[in-house]
Amino acid sequence: MPREGRPAAVLFDRDGTLVIDVPYNGDPGRVRPAPGAAAALARLRAAGIPTAVVSNQSGIARGLLSRAQVDAVNARVDELLGPLGPFLYCPHGPGDGCACRKPLPGLVLAAADALGVDPLDCALVGDIGADVEAARAAGARPVLVPTPATRPEEVAAAPEVAADLVAAVDRLLGAAP
Repeated sequence: MPREGRPAAVLFDRDGTLVIDVPYNGDPGRVRPAPGAAAALARLRAAGIPTAVVSNQSGIARGLLSRAQVDAVNARVDELLGPLGPFLYCPHGPGDGCACRKPLPGLVLAAADALGVDPLDCALVGDIGADVEAARAAGARPVLVPTPATRPEEVAAAPEVAADLVAAVDRLLGAAP
């Protein structure tokens, strides 16, 4: 069960959360920040809260992307939004049986470890049910920021829902209900 109060770290999903989702994007030139991403991250930085990115990248397992392409896209995200801390991603496909692919907790646990914080003191902001479930599985606090791709049942099942990234961060910092 996540601890009450401000999180010690905030983890973000990448595609559909920090940046506009471009399926299997390997081109840094196609990276576009999500609305409010820069402002939300600036608030976290001002509050001294570290961040990390946790992302499923099954395009690698599917042969649609290389690790170098994913790393280049991640570097572009960092360039556009400022330093985000470690980028951790699962390169496996849905049927590979790994422990890192969201909704399993592996990426969340690894990000918390990389940041030197307890997963119970982390929040994970994402746009789909797999993000919520990964946070829950790791004991972190999930906050869902729905997009048009988010299924209604995922919104209904999420313990916390925010209209956008700024509202999600305000909620985490205690500035919003």
